[in-house]
Amino acid sequence: MGARSPRCDHGRVTDAPCLDDQTRRHRPAAVPPARHTTLALLALAFGGFAIGTTEFVSMGLLPDIAEGVEVSIPVAGHVISAYALGVVVGAPLLAVLGARLSRQRQLLWLMAAFTAGNLASALAPDYGWLLVARFLSGLPHGAFFGIGAVVAASMVAPNRRGWAVSMMLTGLTVANIVGVPAGTLLGQHLGWRWPYGMVAVIGVLTFAAVAVWVPRDPAHPDASVSGELTALRRLQVWLALLIGAVGFGGMFAAYTYITPTLTTLAGFGERAVPLLLAVYGVGMTLGMMVGGRLADAALKRALVGGLVYAMVVLAGFGWLAQNKITAVLAMFLLGSVGSLIVPALQTRLLDVSHRGQALAGALNHSTLNLANAAGAWLGGVVLAAGYGYAWPARVGVVLAAAGLVVAAVSFGLERRTGRRLDAQPA
Repeated sequence: MGARSPRCDHGRVTDAPCLDDQTRRHRPAAVPPARHTTLALLALAFGGFAIGTTEFVSMGLLPDIAEGVEVSIPVAGHVISAYALGVVVGAPLLAVLGARLSRQRQLLWLMAAFTAGNLASALAPDYGWLLVARFLSGLPHGAFFGIGAVVAASMVAPNRRGWAVSMMLTGLTVANIVGVPAGTLLGQHLGWRWPYGMVAVIGVLTFAAVAVWVPRDPAHPDASVSGELTALRRLQVWLALLIGAVGFGGMFAAYTYITPTLTTLAGFGERAVPLLLAVYGVGMTLGMMVGGRLADAALKRALVGGLVYAMVVLAGFGWLAQNKITAVLAMFLLGSVGSLIVPALQTRLLDVSHRGQALAGALNHSTLNLANAAGAWLGGVVLAAGYGYAWPARVGVVLAAAGLVVAAVSFGLERRTGRRLDAQPA
């Protein structure tokens, strides 16, 4: 019915998939029927849709949240940082603690916790409790995507893993076309609490979809905390994570303050912001789809090319955002920057993490949200220093260049040794 996973040739330098023992344990003996795979990926995409909506809707509603909890806009930005830090803490912690559970059961527990955190956000009585609720909402984020990536990759042939991961993550990007604009409109008309309640409802629906459509794989008896932790002993894992940690900060620096940027620089009214956020979502979705194909075709080139593309877009963003017509193009391009590299980065971590794939995949989202928190902070620093809203994106050019340097170091080390560093015994 489908091709079995090939074993790694540890003696060659290659971009071909390197499937370790853990992947083989969780990969079915044959690729499941296309319909079953599609439904399982759809269930995972539902989760991505819920997570993407709650993560990005706060940025579109930042002025409303600030007014609602009686703080300034820069202080309200800490709500975004609190969520991002929740991802940073929760992704490795929950991925490791759930190592002995089946993948499906892990996903169900994570979505239940995510739903509860968003309900708490909707009911938070003041700014302090909102910070706590957003932190708790972020805890399951990275582990859900990390474990979901392992599940998605296990259901397809090895040469389609980038595509499968991108399909799971497309839920996150579609959230920026539908969920974030709808949540922003809802928040502007009924209050900032309502979008978080909407996300809680989507979380319940996702829980049901995962329960019905994701395969009920039994927990493997050899799975363990120590097995997941082996990923942390691999240099290439750390280098891949560092690419995301520094390379994505600039995009978040620009996007965190996107509402005042569009209203101040481009002169849009606040009512136009949801439509512009949808344009950003279209860019994200197309970037994710293209990124998945590029990752399957040439993984390293996809990473390097994506970082160069990010530098170009961020360098021009501040200039494009000063005109209504070009600002629409800027939003599309900024969205594509936020997703083009993710499938390649996630697939790279699957290749280099050996037995710790769930932990490495979760840590990827920790580092991306560390970039989120750092980007929001750096953007605030630039604005507080008196620079205009065109400048946070310009800071991002330096961060993307730093990510490119890390990628060059990673691939250079691999070439110099003449073999895959990640494939060496732990």
